[in-house]
Amino acid sequence: MLQTLPDLRGFARFLTRDTAAADDLVQDTIVRALAAQDQFQEGTALKAWLFTIQRNAFYEQNRRRSREQEIMQDIEFDMRPSTAAPSRQHARDAVQDLGELLWKLPDLLREALILVGAQELSYEDAARVCNVPAGTMRARVSRARAQLADLAAENSADPQPESEKNIV
Repeated sequence: MLQTLPDLRGFARFLTRDTAAADDLVQDTIVRALAAQDQFQEGTALKAWLFTIQRNAFYEQNRRRSREQEIMQDIEFDMRPSTAAPSRQHARDAVQDLGELLWKLPDLLREALILVGAQELSYEDAARVCNVPAGTMRARVSRARAQLADLAAENSADPQPESEKNIV
């Protein structure tokens, strides 16, 4: 498998057109291949098998990214217009602020909120991904939402209407 790393990296750079993203894709490919090594059939081409895994991982990431952008656009269009600024600009600012606030959450809480909120996984499925009980996942999402609301309140220069606070 080590001998194929340069080829995997070259293919990943072709797919992503970004060095850092390519390195991440290669790493994801290797992790997936190691996890599924019992599915590899002796006598077949290892390189082709790895490229298939890499290609599928790339397209899966693109679908996920596309879905995340759709969700963010839905949030943007669902926001109420502001009297202080044009509604589209206000919505973009609010979405950007939300993204910045998400990165202020602890890793475990951010992960839980993204899995359940943005990725639309059930609490049970998200719990399986994180290898924790479903109740733990529910608690993490609840704490994440509460902390996100607190962070939003701290960062808000002007008070938000109650209806916008419930978006989180």
